[in-house]
Amino acid sequence: MGATSSSLSDLSSNEYLQKLAGTEAIDKIDPFWNQLLSFSFLIPINTSDSRILEEATAQISRNFAINNCHTGNFAALVHNFLIRATELKASAQCEDNIFIWQTYNALFIIRSLCKYFVEHLSEELLLQQFDCKANPVDSDGESGDEHESGDQMGLMAEDLMNSLIELLVDVPVLNFTYALHLESLNTLLVLLSIQMFQTQATSNFVLYRFMMQGKCAIHAPLLLKALLWNYINQEKCPAELYKGSEEGGSLIVHLTNSVASSLWSVVTLGMGQQEKKKEDEFTETLLANQSLLFILVLTNHCTSCDRGLHNPYREVLCSFLDSEDQSATQGPTHAVATFKIDFSKLYQTLCLTLRDDQTTLLLYLLIHRNPRVKDYLLSRTNIDNLVMPLLKILYQAMERNSHHIYMALIILLILSEDEVFNKAIHEITIKNVLWFKERPLTEVTLGGLLILVLIRTIQFNLSRMRDKYLHTNCLAALANMSSQFINLHPFVAQKIVSLFSQLCKKQSRLIDQISELATGAKQIENKTEENTEDKEDESALLLQDMNVLEEVIRMVLEIINSCLASSLHHNPNLIYTLLYQRDQFSLYRTHPTFQDIIQNIETVLNYFSAMLEKSGRSNLTPNEVLEYIKQGSVKFRRERLQKFPDLKFKYVEEDSPEEFFIPYIWSLVHQSSNMYFNPSRIILFSVGNSETEGTLKLV
Repeated sequence: MGATSSSLSDLSSNEYLQKLAGTEAIDKIDPFWNQLLSFSFLIPINTSDSRILEEATAQISRNFAINNCHTGNFAALVHNFLIRATELKASAQCEDNIFIWQTYNALFIIRSLCKYFVEHLSEELLLQQFDCKANPVDSDGESGDEHESGDQMGLMAEDLMNSLIELLVDVPVLNFTYALHLESLNTLLVLLSIQMFQTQATSNFVLYRFMMQGKCAIHAPLLLKALLWNYINQEKCPAELYKGSEEGGSLIVHLTNSVASSLWSVVTLGMGQQEKKKEDEFTETLLANQSLLFILVLTNHCTSCDRGLHNPYREVLCSFLDSEDQSATQGPTHAVATFKIDFSKLYQTLCLTLRDDQTTLLLYLLIHRNPRVKDYLLSRTNIDNLVMPLLKILYQAMERNSHHIYMALIILLILSEDEVFNKAIHEITIKNVLWFKERPLTEVTLGGLLILVLIRTIQFNLSRMRDKYLHTNCLAALANMSSQFINLHPFVAQKIVSLFSQLCKKQSRLIDQISELATGAKQIENKTEENTEDKEDESALLLQDMNVLEEVIRMVLEIINSCLASSLHHNPNLIYTLLYQRDQFSLYRTHPTFQDIIQNIETVLNYFSAMLEKSGRSNLTPNEVLEYIKQGSVKFRRERLQKFPDLKFKYVEEDSPEEFFIPYIWSLVHQSSNMYFNPSRIILFSVGNSETEGTLKLV
């Protein structure tokens, strides 16, 4: 039967599967379980393989869910796993590979069935699947109760979740335990993914209450530490988990030398007929990725203390300490249990992996919520290792989703709140930025590159995304840095002034459109009510665009003014560019929205223009002009400028961050976890959660 099968389609008729999903109750100590769990198994480590396996076993899973209500076979399976899990620590120490892999196999089957339950059943029915017992016949010939009493509902599910947490905490990550850790994370993610398939507050789910309180929550510090270490270590999937066999070319984990007799050998044989895959496709750091996703899930649910439910994992993430800092103590003011970890290794890993959404989101949480991590990052002399990947994310905005762009931008905004950071970025020189395609940048300061990328993001947003909050956050970061702009590169200075010119042209076009619309409306005779409403709507949109545009222009002028007022003598290239484009500024001399700021800029330009005229030469070279500007900067009196409030903006998270983070995080699990979730059954992404909703704003 199984040994001669060669197709996944045979799974539906496999006798082991049929017995497991059938109407016969299997005692938890029946030899069947050892037979079922002794197999060589192809681990599905990408979404495609997971989907093939799931679709092949869909009918079996359905039959199992129906019959389990009477057989209690799921409880027996979970019991077998829990018994093995209690011995895992000793097994790992003595390298009992066979025992460990039997435990893994049990967990994989549990996860596969749980995934079907989560996608097709309510949470109440899902919990009943755990609690269903075989119907024993008493002495009177009557069957016993099917389920535990109401107050015991879900206890086995809680035991399973707690056992998985203890496994992650207590069992070391070794070559022969790697897959078991991976599957433990997959199972927990699957159980908590119920959020994707049912529309209710997280605090209403029993599964989340299990995680956030009781025996699961006790392990919060140790669990977060273990997950962070998995992320920091970035261990690749052991070769034996993904290398193909010489005979079949399948991705088989060889556990024994005997021929596997279980249903899962059928899976192996079926996959063995596929085209052999390249090794480099399977050298991903799967455990690090799943650990990171699980950290995000744990720390971003139940954050509002709804129904008295608080999140211990979030508290731990916000309070852990640097193991290398001898002065870092928990102190009397910190009641939250926490842990220590090596910040230098964490920083190194963040810098090396800061390219995807989940890593960017972790960095955001750490820098926004954990003051010790934030202080450590800001104290780094190689802060460019962190900033450069963020700039690359923004530069490649067309290839990124809007949420990823937001997170990278907000991190930069938070960094820009610190004056030490704003000074340091102009002291770090970056050479040969290959991904910057606008022009060769053989040498530029990190601060100059940051300005260039933020300006480019504003321009991209104004032409494509038209998202007010995105360019507001970009301008806020520029404003925070503006008083410490130093030695701006000529190209950077040109980009600052050209942004202003571009905005002016856009405003001029808008004025023409509004004027044409008003003129056209007057010329239309016998207008219908519908035409009138359309014109009014169009006019309202144009006026709204005009208001936004004027805010942007005003802020750009404030940034230029802040730089001139604070560090004029350090920026001759900016003054040179302003002089070259001074006619553009004179157009706004009498504009009521801009005239006060324009007056300051005009004062500076008039001073340097007069100085150049006094030279008596009309054919000065650019270098000579720059030299005159440098000399004049020393003599310029700042008190001639009108004083404006310091430009300081601070990022504040909105009142209901879960509206943004929960759909975002589950979209990452859906796309990046190497598991397959049926998109046709997902509700979370289709109910009031579009890409443009729930965005983070500057407050």
